[in-house]
Amino acid sequence: MSSLHELAHAKINLYLHVTGRRQADGYHLLDSLAVFAGAADRLDLTVGSGRGGHVALDIKGRFSAGLGGEDCADNLIVRAGAILREVAGEQAARDLSDVGITLHKELPVASGIGGGSADAAAALRLLLDVWKLSLPPARLNAVATRLGADVPVCLEQRAARMEGIGEVLSPAPHLPPCGMMLVNCGQSVSTPQVFKARAPVFTPRATLPPAWATLADMVRDLAAQTNDLQEAACAICPEILTVLDALQAAPGCRLARMSGSGATCFALFDSPEAARAAQAAVQQVGAHWWVWAGDLCRSSADVRTSIPA
Repeated sequence: MSSLHELAHAKINLYLHVTGRRQADGYHLLDSLAVFAGAADRLDLTVGSGRGGHVALDIKGRFSAGLGGEDCADNLIVRAGAILREVAGEQAARDLSDVGITLHKELPVASGIGGGSADAAAALRLLLDVWKLSLPPARLNAVATRLGADVPVCLEQRAARMEGIGEVLSPAPHLPPCGMMLVNCGQSVSTPQVFKARAPVFTPRATLPPAWATLADMVRDLAAQTNDLQEAACAICPEILTVLDALQAAPGCRLARMSGSGATCFALFDSPEAARAAQAAVQQVGAHWWVWAGDLCRSSADVRTSIPA
C-alpha cells in the first residue's frame, strides 16, 4: 500500500474582464489570465481495503474550521469521487478501491484564489491515478466543469487564459521571471453577491502579446486591464482597499490588484526574494492578515509524489 499526495496551488487572476452573459442560463462570460502561486493546500490519499469507490474525507490545517463533519459530504473533493464513479459506470464502480483523503487546508476559504477548485482538481488527479481511469481531454474538461468553472484551469496548474465561464482555456503569454505576494484580510466575500453588486457593464476581451520579455512589459499591459469585480468587492468589504494600499506601498511593488471575486489581493515584484523582503512591511499594517510571498509555479511536474506507506 502506498499513499499519494497532491499540492493544490492558489490560482491568481492577473486581470478579470466580464465580457458578457449567456442567454441560456445567465452565467457571466469572462476573460482572465490565470497563474498559480507557490502557496498551496495539500491532499494526502491512502488506499483502503474496501471496494465501491467511496471517498472518506478528513480536513485539517490552518483554515479547516467549519469545513469538517457533515459538511464533508458536500465538499468538492467528495463530489469529485461521486462524479468519477458515475463516469466509470455502476458495474465498474463496484471494483474501485475505497480511499481516504486528508485535506490540509492552508489557503483561505472563499477568497478569490480558487482554493476549493484547486482542491477538487487535485482530487481528480489523485483519483484518476489510483482508480486507473483515463478520460479524453474534452471529457475530463466537462467533468471538471461540473465541479466548478475554475476547476478545469486548476487541473494543469499552469498559466492559462480563461474564457467562456472559465472552462475555455488557451495558452497564456510566456511570463517573465517575477515574484508575488498574496494577502487576505480574513473576511470571506460571496461571489454571487459581488456579481450582483457590480455595475451592469461589460469589458472587451483583452489584447495580449504571445510573450512578455520583461516584467516591466507585463506590468505595462496588465495595468491597462482591470478586475471588473474589484470595485463591487471593495464596497462589500472595505478592508480590501486597505490591503491594496499596503501592497502598493510595499517596497518594490510593481502592480497590485484583487484576484477573482476577492478578498485576496496580489502584488508583483521583480523576484521571489523581493516579494519576501517586502512581506514584513505589509504585515505591519495588518498583523492579522494571511500573507504569503514567493514564486509562481513554472511547471506542474512536481506536484505529485509517491510516498511509502
